[in-house]
Amino acid sequence: MKTILVTGSNGLLGQKITEKILKEGGVNLIATSKGENRFPVKDGYIYADMDILNPDEVRKVIEKYKPDAIIHTAAMTNVDTCEDQKELAFALNVEAVITLIAVCEQHDIQLVHLSTDFIFDGEDGPYAEEAAPNPLSYYGETKLLAEEAIKNSHCKWAILRTIIVYGIVSDMSRSNIVLWAKGALEKGHPLNIVNDQWRMPTLAEDLADGCLLAVSHHAQGVYNISGKDMMSISELVARVADFWNLDKSLINEISAATLNQTAKRPACTGFILDKAMTELNYQPHSFEEGLVILNQQLKGRN
Repeated sequence: MKTILVTGSNGLLGQKITEKILKEGGVNLIATSKGENRFPVKDGYIYADMDILNPDEVRKVIEKYKPDAIIHTAAMTNVDTCEDQKELAFALNVEAVITLIAVCEQHDIQLVHLSTDFIFDGEDGPYAEEAAPNPLSYYGETKLLAEEAIKNSHCKWAILRTIIVYGIVSDMSRSNIVLWAKGALEKGHPLNIVNDQWRMPTLAEDLADGCLLAVSHHAQGVYNISGKDMMSISELVARVADFWNLDKSLINEISAATLNQTAKRPACTGFILDKAMTELNYQPHSFEEGLVILNQQLKGRN
């Protein structure tokens, strides 16, 4: 039985991976995050408190549990915060990865690393895996530096790039664009939403699938793992409104230039998913199918 260690197990993706492993079995899971375990089920796997910024601690935990694979989900993903706190962003998104690479090389561990569409400038999406990167933000820069470190390493590696991940965790502690838009529209709040940025939003369960498929297929190389529907951000919010029968007149479409955000965002990303679908049998849900799953989970909480 394979042992998989997950970093950032308290995050949205980390919790979905835990959920999937517990449901399907066949894997020894070592869930790691900084601080206490926030996943509601505490049995059936091991949880270890691990600060990804502490190389000694990381090495100690990994050497104790000897995983066959590490799925590295921990990262600093708030694009504007990365721009404002460059030192911390570099530590979390680059230095932590370099620590993991060294341990994986030493102990022959497969490294499955999560990356982002923000390594591209958005001039000619959707992108294939081999497209030339050109990040517009410091967040994108750090994620690209991590990719380059992994590609230059001697460990077994797979890089999974993704786009806008949405879903819910048990304690509702993590928000994302779908939950935020739904909540705001339900309260009758008017929303200013950009209409000149296009993405392919990704259901967290699909991304968790992609991570575990990469491990089970011994994947090597770069894979695009996202949703399959391309839409503008304003269309995304409108589709959320349609799904839950909310008032679309509250949505005010604006251009990204009017937002004055700290970090620049790419205009049109999106991915070509053929490689992941063919090599890993990755089968993402449509956006509406994802909303159905999310809705069932929300109902199950009431």
